[in-house]
Amino acid sequence: MKRESRHIYLDPLDAIWLTVAGRVGFRVERSPEVYASTDGQGVMTIGETGTLDPDDCLAQMILHELCHSLIEGPRSLRVPDFGLDNESERDVLREHACLRLQAWLTDEHALRGVLAPTTDFRAYYDGLPEDPLADSDDPAIEMARAGAARSEEAPWAPHLREGLEATAKVMKAAQQLEARDPDVPETPIWWELEP
Repeated sequence: MKRESRHIYLDPLDAIWLTVAGRVGFRVERSPEVYASTDGQGVMTIGETGTLDPDDCLAQMILHELCHSLIEGPRSLRVPDFGLDNESERDVLREHACLRLQAWLTDEHALRGVLAPTTDFRAYYDGLPEDPLADSDDPAIEMARAGAARSEEAPWAPHLREGLEATAKVMKAAQQLEARDPDVPETPIWWELEP
């Protein structure tokens, strides 16, 4: 007699961030054709696991895309890729603002290293100060501050903060257990969780 499954397994972090994306207004699809893209009609497409870097995860990818939407504002939700051009240098300043915002949002939950971007801009992200929104001569700060203010508004609030809180709980539990794959020499991302 064949057993009938009543449930499926879904990675807890994937489930958290698929839920956050859905509550903000995005349906997430996976594709080998893109790294990350939005269609301006509520679909966020993220590369399949095999097309991403080994330290990428769906949670980080969705968070990063949501940070782009916060920098660009509510109108950008109806524009493919939030109106950004990732094929040229045109929007580097906006990428920097996105990274500052991502660092600021994750800092509250000690997740800056855990949900760090893995793109060519990682060096910029790693070089951010303790307070990524503090005054300096970087013109990205004003855009990042505007994104931070938007994070407290619909459609992003309260979902983004709830997702970060849930992520911190999952990561902390894995860190406390010292969970890892014994057959893999690399350490899991939760080893980056700040004390």
